[in-house]
Amino acid sequence: MNEILNYPLYFFFAILPSLLWLNFYLKEDQRPEPKSMVLKVFLFGMIFAILALFLEMLLIEGIEKIRLSQKFIQIIKVFFMVALIEEFLKFLVVREVVFGSKELDEPIDCMIYMIISGLGFAATENLLLLFPLKGEVFGKLFQVSLLRFVSATFLHALSSGIVGFFIGISFRKKERLKLISLGLFFATLLHGLYNFSIIEFEEKVGLFFSAILILISAYFVSILFKKIKRIKWQTFLKN
Repeated sequence: MNEILNYPLYFFFAILPSLLWLNFYLKEDQRPEPKSMVLKVFLFGMIFAILALFLEMLLIEGIEKIRLSQKFIQIIKVFFMVALIEEFLKFLVVREVVFGSKELDEPIDCMIYMIISGLGFAATENLLLLFPLKGEVFGKLFQVSLLRFVSATFLHALSSGIVGFFIGISFRKKERLKLISLGLFFATLLHGLYNFSIIEFEEKVGLFFSAILILISAYFVSILFKKIKRIKWQTFLKN
């Protein structure tokens, strides 16, 4: 019974990292998006994270039956069966929910909505990670939530922001597929390198490398925000 009463606490600490980053990135948009659309994209991001989990489990189970070197299998898992699937599904949320909507009326919206999708995705991951925790309720939950805030949750926001930038500049239809694919490639590379460093390197080396990767990516995404803000939204509509 006491465990059930703690569920709201688990939920709070699970979504807190995403909500904090959401509040931070929404301030980048000078023409705020409707709260209803923000909530819709966030919730769909959470739902698609569950779909990603099932797909990853299915594919990983299949590839482990193939006779290949463990190192090669690990690379395929990390980059293609986790990073690529997750980045594509986050993009799919925005494509299905936001594309064609009247709310998508300026380039920066693409980055904002992709980040919202990524943060919803991260919220589900945090829920799945925090719910099994027992024992030290406040201390353990706060510790894990804080770690997720500066690491995996932030990573999802950054990788999604990269895809959003390429969506935002893909005005010409002939270049749209190419640019979006390029965005997914860079996002997958970032996501895969982060996961690979955590899994393959020693704990201190992995944490150091992943921290450097996130810091560099955060700086890069801040530059992308500055660049996309220079594109006039009237030009965006005409294309």
